Amino acid sequence: MTYQQAKEQFEKLFNNEMSEEEAKKFLIELYEKGEESSQIAAAAEVMRNHSVKLPVGEELREKLIDVVGTGGDKSNSFNISSTTALLLSSMGCYVAKHGNRSITSKSGSADMLEALGINLNLTPENQVKMLEEVGFTFIFAINHHPAMKYIMPIRKSLNHRTIFNILGPLTNPAGAKKYLLGVFAPEFVEKIAGALALMDIKSAMVVSSLDGMDEISVEAPTKAVYYNSATFKEMTIRPEVFGLKGKKEHLIGGDAKENADITRGILSGEIKDDKRKAVLLNAGAALFVDGKATSIEEGIGLAKEAIDSKKAINHLQKIIEVSQQLG
Repeated sequence: MTYQQAKEQFEKLFNNEMSEEEAKKFLIELYEKGEESSQIAAAAEVMRNHSVKLPVGEELREKLIDVVGTGGDKSNSFNISSTTALLLSSMGCYVAKHGNRSITSKSGSADMLEALGINLNLTPENQVKMLEEVGFTFIFAINHHPAMKYIMPIRKSLNHRTIFNILGPLTNPAGAKKYLLGVFAPEFVEKIAGALALMDIKSAMVVSSLDGMDEISVEAPTKAVYYNSATFKEMTIRPEVFGLKGKKEHLIGGDAKENADITRGILSGEIKDDKRKAVLLNAGAALFVDGKATSIEEGIGLAKEAIDSKKAINHLQKIIEVSQQLG
C-alpha cells in the first residue's frame, strides 16, 4: 500500500466512512503485514489534520519540541518524559508536550502534571500563550482528537495492537518540528524515524531500550536513530559512557501524587538517585535534538546545571502559576 493509498484509507476511517467490519479488516491487515514508514506517516498526517490544532505562529512552530513515548512498555516507571519536558522548558526550549491520562500505568502524563498543580484545561489559544510565556504547554490528547471516538471501540475489540499504538506521539496538534520519541519495541525505531522524515520534521531521535523501555534506559543499551536534515544515524546509547548507569527497577513510580513528588524532587535537586540519572540521560538527548547542545554529553551537563542551580524547580513554579492564571 502506497503513501497515497494509505492516506485515502485513513481519511475514510477518520471520517467514519468505513463499516466496523471494514475498519477491523483494514487495521488487521496492516498489523499482519507490518506497518511501513510511509503508511505510518500517512496515518499520522490524516490524524493530525483531523485534530483540534493549536494556533501556533510559524516562527514558534519551528522551535517546538515534543518529548513523548508510545507507552505500552509496562515498565511502571515514573513520568520520565514529562519530567524531562519540564526540565527542558527551564533551559530555553519550547516544549509542546502531547499526552494523555494513564492507559497502561498508574499515572499518565496528564495525571502527574495535574497532581503538580498545572491547569490542563486551557483553550488552544491559551495553550499557545503558555508556550510563549514559559516555553511549556500540555496538549491533552483527549481534547484534541475528536475523530478517535469512532476508532476507539474498534481498537478495543481487537485482541492485538494496531497502528494506533504507535501513532499518538506522531500526531502533535501543535505541529512540533523536533522530537525525542520513545517506542516500546526496538523493531519500530527505524520505521518511526522513517515516518518522521516523511512528515517535514527538522530533527528527531527515536529510542527504544533493550530492556523494554520507551525511554533511554539507565541499565541497558538503548537503540536509537537520529534524524536531521534528511540524514539518518544509527546509535547505541550506553548509560555507563556518561557515568549514569543504574537499575531499571529503581525507576518504578506510583500514582499521580507519588509521581508528582518524584518530579518535584528531581527538579529541586533533592532526588539524586537513578531516577535523576534517567531524566539527565533523556534531557541530554533532547537538548542535542533541539540544537541546544552539540552532543548528548554536553546536554547532560547543561541539564545538571539547570537542576543544581534551582533554575528547574523555580521554572516549574512559574509554569504552575501561569497555567492557573490563564485558566
